[in-house]
Amino acid sequence: MATDYYAVLGVPRDASQDQIKKAFRRLARELHPDVNPDPKTQERFKEINAAYEVLSDPQKKQVYDLGGDPMSGAGGGGAGGFGGAGFGNFSDIMDAFFGTASQRGPRSRTRRGQDAMIRLDVELNEAAFGTTKDIQVDTAVVCTTCSGEGAAPGTSAQTCDMCRGRGEVSQVTRSFLGQVMTSRPCPQCQGFGTVVPTPCPECAGDGRVRSRRTLTVKIPAGVDNGTRIQLAGEGEVGPGGGPAGDLYVEIHEVPHPVFQRRGDDMHCTVTIPMTAAALGTKVPLETLDGLDEVDIRPGTQSGQSIPLHQRGITHLRGGGRGDLIVHVEVTTPTKLDPEQEELLRRLSKLRGEERPTGEFKPGQQGLFSRLKDAFNGR
Repeated sequence: MATDYYAVLGVPRDASQDQIKKAFRRLARELHPDVNPDPKTQERFKEINAAYEVLSDPQKKQVYDLGGDPMSGAGGGGAGGFGGAGFGNFSDIMDAFFGTASQRGPRSRTRRGQDAMIRLDVELNEAAFGTTKDIQVDTAVVCTTCSGEGAAPGTSAQTCDMCRGRGEVSQVTRSFLGQVMTSRPCPQCQGFGTVVPTPCPECAGDGRVRSRRTLTVKIPAGVDNGTRIQLAGEGEVGPGGGPAGDLYVEIHEVPHPVFQRRGDDMHCTVTIPMTAAALGTKVPLETLDGLDEVDIRPGTQSGQSIPLHQRGITHLRGGGRGDLIVHVEVTTPTKLDPEQEELLRRLSKLRGEERPTGEFKPGQQGLFSRLKDAFNGR
């Protein structure tokens, strides 16, 4: 042979197909006429294109290695140039510039299914301590009639007669570069390489059907609104009976009539009369752990907070629990009978509070005061 194709691409004679393809892409980026219009460079580009056409085809490569003419009977294009059969590898040239290899061969009918998500309501005590719940989900499952194959019982998929199982068809067009061969998915089999003459009547050839299932979900202690629990492989089964995606259970915490959650702490408000605040008392409170008592010390003021440690939500990560914070609200009686009024007057006299002067501190301005100051430029 007059031309050493291995030397043209700069690869050894025992080079693998991957090495040959990488060498061609590297040279194509350097020598393509659109990048380097020099006539000598164009001749060099024709050489590497002809060399790659031979060495990338196992049959032509074998003929070439045995000393024969690899282009004999190849369609008259000879070994080279823009008008030769070398541009049957047009996708490799495009890949050399854009860095993406086109997917060749038939597509698989079996693909992974999509993930699914369901919202689950839980009570505050369930979120605090964890629980186990049964949920019902509607997802795609493998069709039992065809076992995911998509073909009716007793039949099977057949090789597509248009693309002969390749999943793609080729077309030769002329351009300023010469003859260019392009490939596209086969329109008859949609790129699968096979067709299903008789689809399964149960799933219409999809290999999956929808079904309602019951799953048991373990809710860990400490979950909060928006927490998602992943159940691997419990989502949608893929087309062709492909592997299922994952199922995500999103937690929604139902509001509690007494306690308000803030992180892992819980808050509530207890209202007591002024006499109880002054004298002190114990108020029973039904917590998540059962009945407990809130110790109101003498002289407790309205707005004070009393913490009950380790009575809150279990920490999701790590041990321990949050606290239960009890906010005290002291009420003043609005209606007094004569005897009660007399007792309070006697108390105020004993405490010297008949005509209190009061203690004034800066407070928040009302809306109209703030607007007035804004107009006056204060």
